Amino acid sequence: MELSENQKIVINRHVEAFLDKPGALLPLMHAIQDDLGFVPEDSYPIISKAYNLSVAEIHGFVTFYHHFRTHPSGKNILQVCRAESCQAMGSEDIESYCKEKLGIDYHQTTKDDAITLEPVYCLGNCACSPAVMINDKVVGRVTTDKIDSIIKAYK
Repeated sequence: MELSENQKIVINRHVEAFLDKPGALLPLMHAIQDDLGFVPEDSYPIISKAYNLSVAEIHGFVTFYHHFRTHPSGKNILQVCRAESCQAMGSEDIESYCKEKLGIDYHQTTKDDAITLEPVYCLGNCACSPAVMINDKVVGRVTTDKIDSIIKAYK
């Protein structure tokens, strides 16, 4: 997917803003994703040239962090915690239920663009496992009924 002119402007603005800052790559990627909703793969050559890194290094950086997306997401992001505490309390069943109910796998978006399903590796809500996060709202002690309510509210 080729970058639009607006996307190029946004990316170049962020590249310039972080250019002289130490450890700039992580906040740069956050800024791009915050503005565009994802880090487009077509932005890698721009970033690599400005920071004197290879395109492969940029790709490796983006794909190392599970938080970053390389494609647009749905209107809402549903994250299922996969950390040990949540797994011990049944998150694998919640994960399977979400995939079945939404008809998608991780890193995919429902056909109506309403929900993107993502794994997350700790929401810091271990006392209330299993947990999910819908957009910025953490939900604990998740059951299939709670998942149904979330899907209904955000579809």
